[in-house]
Amino acid sequence: MSACCFSTTKFRASLGVVALTAIMGLAPTLGLAQAAPAAITEAAAVASVAGFRSAQFGMDEAAVRAAIAADFGKSDDDITVSENVIERTKLLSVKVPDLLEGGGTAQVSYIFGYKSKGLIQVGASWNSETDPAITDAMLVANGDVLTSHFLTAGYPAESVKTGTVVANGVLLFRGSDAEGHTSILLLQGTFQDDGKGNNALTPTGLALLYSVNPDQPDIFRIKDGNF
Repeated sequence: MSACCFSTTKFRASLGVVALTAIMGLAPTLGLAQAAPAAITEAAAVASVAGFRSAQFGMDEAAVRAAIAADFGKSDDDITVSENVIERTKLLSVKVPDLLEGGGTAQVSYIFGYKSKGLIQVGASWNSETDPAITDAMLVANGDVLTSHFLTAGYPAESVKTGTVVANGVLLFRGSDAEGHTSILLLQGTFQDDGKGNNALTPTGLALLYSVNPDQPDIFRIKDGNF
């Protein structure tokens, strides 16, 4: 894959830690200054992050399985069940061709809270594991299309971050609705010198996350004083 135009000499910022690190590959980046957000197109719409398609935050596993069937025509045999043993959350994952038209096959993952057992996060990822035919150009194009969509979706301007470098890629978009539910779009990759003194990004994946609360997710934590 060829290196793309993002450079650490041009973008600096931070991205909040989320629970879905194992799937999304997000890593905390500390002590970096926030870059000025890109121009946001004014829109009449007001953003509301309630889940993804038919799957709504708070749904139990049975309801989410029904939503997967309704949205993608997938049966229980198509769904992979796993557990994050550290966070003690349950995950349902399914591969979906053309989740974004022309964008290749994505993996969509649904995460259920440790205490609530309800849906707290939905993630979509595009990479060579979800689709061996995917290219860096497709990843960048998918990111551009989704970023344009989010910038006109009515997220409050003060909640929006765009075009900022994190430990393992470029945060293309982060925005929250009035209730604090958050959308995150990350172009993942590795940085290397492009011969001009810039660290150019070679894309390896695109990760999209919808979260009830990425800063305080419903995951297992040891109580203060127990150890």
